[in-house]
Amino acid sequence: MSDKKDREIKVVNVRLVKEPSLYSADPIRSPEDVLKVIAGELATYDREVFLVLNLKLNGQIINMNVCSVGTLNASLVSPREVFKSCILSNAGAFICLHNHPTGSLSPSQEDKDITKVLLDASKIMDIHMLDHIIVAAETGEMYSFKEDGLLDQLRARSQSWER
Repeated sequence: MSDKKDREIKVVNVRLVKEPSLYSADPIRSPEDVLKVIAGELATYDREVFLVLNLKLNGQIINMNVCSVGTLNASLVSPREVFKSCILSNAGAFICLHNHPTGSLSPSQEDKDITKVLLDASKIMDIHMLDHIIVAAETGEMYSFKEDGLLDQLRARSQSWER
């Protein structure tokens, strides 16, 4: 005879918790706007940190989510972690950012690969990926996949997903 506890189904809730704001209410229109808002935060980390800015369709920041804290030169990024906060925030768009503590601005092959995966997933999820920005921790300089044309190149590789 089975005990009632063996048949119990636990109910869980996943919720966003509001933290003190780091941002302005100004809409994001360019990578420079992103840098003004978040570069100071990324400069404080001595390891790679991958984060997402969730945005309304008008470009206003809803929130920031730290998806991964890695090592000196690597960070494990899961699309599930990226899109969890996008969905819970009801974001229409998002921008990925991560730092390079070594000061390099060049995107690694891993950076390109995860960007492609996130682009493909964003099409399925109908949440627009606007950019992936790398910030050099030592100088605060940035590399924008969008400004360099790399985001469009990666997006073109999966045109079959376009509506």
